[in-house]
Amino acid sequence: MHFNTFDDVVAFMEGFTNLERQVDHYTVRTYRLDRMRSLLDHFGHPEYAYKKLHIAGSKGKGSTSSYLASGLQALGYKTGLYLSPHLLDYRERFMVDGGFAPEEALLKTADALSDGLEDFHFQDEWGEARPTTFELYTTFAFLLFKNLRCDWAVLETGLGGRLDATNTVIPEASILCPIEKEHTKILGDTIEKIAIEKSKIIKPGKPVFVGLETEDAFRVFAQEAKDQGSALYSLSGSLKAMEYKTTFEGEKVHLIWNDGKEDRFTLSMIGEVQAQNCALSLLTLRTLGLYDEEKTMPALEANKLPGRFEKIAEKPALYVDGAHTNNSIRALLHSYCTLYPDKENNVVIYGALLDKDHAHMTRQILDAFDHVVVSTPGTYKKSDIGAIYGMMVQEEPKKDIRLEPDNRKALELARTIAGKEGSILVCGSFYLSGAIDRIVKGL
Repeated sequence: MHFNTFDDVVAFMEGFTNLERQVDHYTVRTYRLDRMRSLLDHFGHPEYAYKKLHIAGSKGKGSTSSYLASGLQALGYKTGLYLSPHLLDYRERFMVDGGFAPEEALLKTADALSDGLEDFHFQDEWGEARPTTFELYTTFAFLLFKNLRCDWAVLETGLGGRLDATNTVIPEASILCPIEKEHTKILGDTIEKIAIEKSKIIKPGKPVFVGLETEDAFRVFAQEAKDQGSALYSLSGSLKAMEYKTTFEGEKVHLIWNDGKEDRFTLSMIGEVQAQNCALSLLTLRTLGLYDEEKTMPALEANKLPGRFEKIAEKPALYVDGAHTNNSIRALLHSYCTLYPDKENNVVIYGALLDKDHAHMTRQILDAFDHVVVSTPGTYKKSDIGAIYGMMVQEEPKKDIRLEPDNRKALELARTIAGKEGSILVCGSFYLSGAIDRIVKGL
């Protein structure tokens, strides 16, 4: 097959079973690794062509991945970055050296992928099974990074870890970001069960770097590292102190390490979670010997990723963020309220998918805002914004809470409430943030 545009490539990929749209249980037929391994066998294992870092976790894995990629790129390594989901453009999933891969390389790789699929067959006890959309995206990324002669690839898991398509690689190191209750119908209904799923990206003899975790999650990771003979480096065990402050100029961070070293820097991506994400990246890069005093820190400070407490408009100030878990919402709101402590003209546009911790997330939203506009977090996955709206009104009947399913109208309403001197925060879902961002940019 010959593709003329990347939109054609996306349409082709989306024609397969797309598990990113699913919020239900695993099934043996769809969530598995033997089909992905067979696919990589068929394409000659392109993932062998470069070194890899593999990242899993509930929140912060995308930002942590981008910091790691920036650090590698600063040392002169050609670096691929595989992320999901995207905010505005599917090409965000397949970054090379901090930008979109060249169009020619994207189309050439897609042609090779589709041609190779013509004689790919996978048979199991239920009959022939086609690859899923995410398996194809992952194979595409592996092929693209090989075709562009990358030295390194930073790979973010899509969901979980144990049965994620990216878990077919043997990385130089595994990185585990903080664990929360999320995707509970698929990953399990306790922190321990979710941590077990994520822990399976730890590979025998390969070091693992762990962020700030609960005791339950850390216990799981430590045991898995021990079972695999893998050295474990934790952020909590490596830092003596960490201070951070959200400012309009950036996130100001001060780290004091156990060895006495201190770091002071200002990150372009604001929000207290970015201090933690960057610190985990620093621990990883330094321990692996992938750090240069003069080159690495400026790269980390300049690093940006769409949809991470990103300011996209003025008068009123408008921010979008993909926070969609309890702890990430809490951290986001703390940073936001540091910048905008006056509730009077602050407005939130909020929406979340079905598989989220609605009780705790909506409570935090109501504590931080007097003006709430509930809107649709896209149609990619199921949501029930009517139920969210009803929950909020029942809890706080005197607050200004509106239901506006149409994102464009929701933005107009929020702007009217905020006025030119106010501010608006969009959160609860990457899909909602992406939709508002596209409206603002006229996409």
